[in-house]
Amino acid sequence: MSHPHPELGTPPKLAKGALRVTPLGGLGEIGRNMTVFEYGGRLLIVDCGVLFPEEEQPGIDLILPDFTTIRDRLDDIEGIVLTHGHEDHIGGVPYLLRLKPDIPLIGSKLTLALIEAKLQEHRIRPYTLEVVEGQRERIGIFDCEFVAVNHSIPDALAVAIRTPAGMAVATGDFKMDQLPLDGRLTDLHAFARLSEEGIDLLLSDSTNAEVPGFVPPERDIQNVLRNVFANAQKRIIVASFASHVHRIQQILDTAHEYGRRVAFVGRSMVRNMGIARDLGYLKVPAGLVVDVKALDDLPDDEVVLVCTGSQGEPMAALSRMANRDHQIRIVQGDTVILASSLIPGNENAVYRVINGLSRWGANVVHKGNAKVHVSGHASAGELLYFYNICRPKNLMPVHGEWRHLRANAELGALTGVPKDHIVIAEDGVVVDLVDGKAKIVGKVQAGYVYVDGLSVGDVTETSLKDRRILGDEGIISVFLVVDSTSGKIVGGPHIQARGSGIDDSAFTAVVPKVEEALNKSAQDGVMEPHQLQQLIRRTVGKWVSDTYRRRPMILPVVVEV
Repeated sequence: MSHPHPELGTPPKLAKGALRVTPLGGLGEIGRNMTVFEYGGRLLIVDCGVLFPEEEQPGIDLILPDFTTIRDRLDDIEGIVLTHGHEDHIGGVPYLLRLKPDIPLIGSKLTLALIEAKLQEHRIRPYTLEVVEGQRERIGIFDCEFVAVNHSIPDALAVAIRTPAGMAVATGDFKMDQLPLDGRLTDLHAFARLSEEGIDLLLSDSTNAEVPGFVPPERDIQNVLRNVFANAQKRIIVASFASHVHRIQQILDTAHEYGRRVAFVGRSMVRNMGIARDLGYLKVPAGLVVDVKALDDLPDDEVVLVCTGSQGEPMAALSRMANRDHQIRIVQGDTVILASSLIPGNENAVYRVINGLSRWGANVVHKGNAKVHVSGHASAGELLYFYNICRPKNLMPVHGEWRHLRANAELGALTGVPKDHIVIAEDGVVVDLVDGKAKIVGKVQAGYVYVDGLSVGDVTETSLKDRRILGDEGIISVFLVVDSTSGKIVGGPHIQARGSGIDDSAFTAVVPKVEEALNKSAQDGVMEPHQLQQLIRRTVGKWVSDTYRRRPMILPVVVEV
């Protein structure tokens, strides 16, 4: 198996007749999925998603793929193929279209409807091409065929990309539910047909590659939901992804069966479920869904609220309910259902929300104590089955953390893919398909781009480090006035602390040390304010570290008079 190396350099110019594949997100992480295909000087992008921040990224709203490598080649992009409508596959599209709004978007009906609604908020009217499974379209020089795959959102597609260099197949997210709620199976017949033609490079979903066996059918959840609804004494609050149409359908069906009314809470949930209902993907019995304000007139045992926040997102409705920061107040006897899995990295945030809800008396039903979620990603048994059908000449595991990618690679090897034809890459690693062989040829920039409010890319790793220090250790400010001629102190130092746990009166012990250091620097002729600030920072920092074993941020201010 080939794998990235830290010494990889800039990739060479693409050889004539070769296909280049550059993942800009989604490898080594769950989210931010984006892959650039290049042939003959033209580019085709598959997906453009976001990654949601973790605890060590305070204040960040979203994390985008790094567009640096394509920023100067926007005119070369033939289009963006969107495999399905989840945020980790479409959430970055508005930020890419800000650079060039007329890049065509290609996807299924529901996927395009979801991204169009999102783009409307960014005041972008996109060029779109709606496709269905079985359809074959020429997108510039790329010959694309779309294949139905089953996932946790309707209308998901895989895409086969034909070029003179060979055929690459990107699965998108998929599983092989044999009893899907919408009757739409992963089209194994189509994959077998592509296999007969010859799949030169298969980019395959890795998320559940470590999980043995097969994913249970989505419909297995129905009986568990019935049991929860039958035993719930008061309100039922369900947290789910705002795009998980199949799961919401089951909630609606169960609510209807038990005589409860449903209200959607949260802007994205209201918007997405409205789109799904209007397009016919969500079947809503008449009178079942009501405005959230109408719930005040209903008994608690006739109420179901469907909201976002199943991953512990701090600003989502469920987290705010847990923190008593929402108009909907959790009370003793309410039942809360977290109808999703835990995305790696979100565990602490989710359990914090569960504890908050439990504190107010809610009965919290989650994957850890009830079968209220099945995955949308193929497990190891399904992947083995899939590889035996596809028989790819080269395999590139995508969409997963390192452990998932490696597990997926092992599965491919078990089914007969030669180990030297299995490419384990990471974001930014460039893979060329030349003469039927995929190999790593270099690496391009593919770091995190942070969205903080209206700011995109302005927050750096250094900024986040400062935020973490402020959050963990606090800040100490030192104010000082010096004579610009002699360098002697004429005012201060005045020292104050915030969030460090150190009382201001304690700093009387370090003032003589600061004065001594500054007097010595004046004698040595060092009077430049920046140098004095550094001296103060070192002096106070050493004292705090020696005395309190802490490392707060130290902010010296030197004023010359």
